[in-house]
Amino acid sequence: MRLVEHLIEFRNRLIISAIAIAIGMVAGFFLTDIVLDLIRRPIETLQETREGRVSINFGNVTTGFDLRLQIALTLGIVVSSPVWLYQTWMFLMPGLKKGERRYIIGFLGAAIPLFLGGVALGFILMPRMIEVMAMFVPEKDTVFYDAKTYYSFVLTLCLAVGVAFVVPVILVMLNFAGILAGKTILGGWRWAILIAALFGGISTPAADVLSMVLLMLPMIALYFAAVGIALLHDKRQAKRDAKLRENLLGSSEMSRGD
Repeated sequence: MRLVEHLIEFRNRLIISAIAIAIGMVAGFFLTDIVLDLIRRPIETLQETREGRVSINFGNVTTGFDLRLQIALTLGIVVSSPVWLYQTWMFLMPGLKKGERRYIIGFLGAAIPLFLGGVALGFILMPRMIEVMAMFVPEKDTVFYDAKTYYSFVLTLCLAVGVAFVVPVILVMLNFAGILAGKTILGGWRWAILIAALFGGISTPAADVLSMVLLMLPMIALYFAAVGIALLHDKRQAKRDAKLRENLLGSSEMSRGD
């Protein structure tokens, strides 16, 4: 397609994704109380250990409403993940042949659980991060967390880890589509480890090395799993291509003999 056609394709798929996120956001707005209670639990644990000298503060009149909108948007992104992941894949891989459409099922079947699993991992690591950072505050002092900053940290962490877990699936699907060779993906293993380390370092507090490592390891494991799948696919594809060439060569020799 020409550049203009690509831009039109991008616009159309972006609109569809935005509509799906908006619908999920409306549904998610009614679940904000549940999410607020879940995210508030680490603070409640700290209140017990620090004799109540920990609190979340809403500094502005509109903070409560703004925060609920932010949580609803995050829930909308999570709930609508099958839609925008599908739209992302179809934009990256337009014009699939009939036999290649099975890649869509494979992509969604792997990407959706990994995205949700990444969101869950970010949520699981979040309480430890908060606990570790609170350790640096003197016990006799009171900890005041700005509500918007606190919840933004939690929600951004969950979404970022979820998206990071989908990247290896995209690499595998690009390999299956013949765009990236397994050796090419493997050749970037140093960059992959470096990016995983940087992502873990940025997503977690500097003092919480354990959470950084716990975040890095699944990302690196998923990357090398993607490499293994891609290399295995390339090997099988090479055998199929060799067999096809043999069949074509045999047919050509037979036709010459006739």
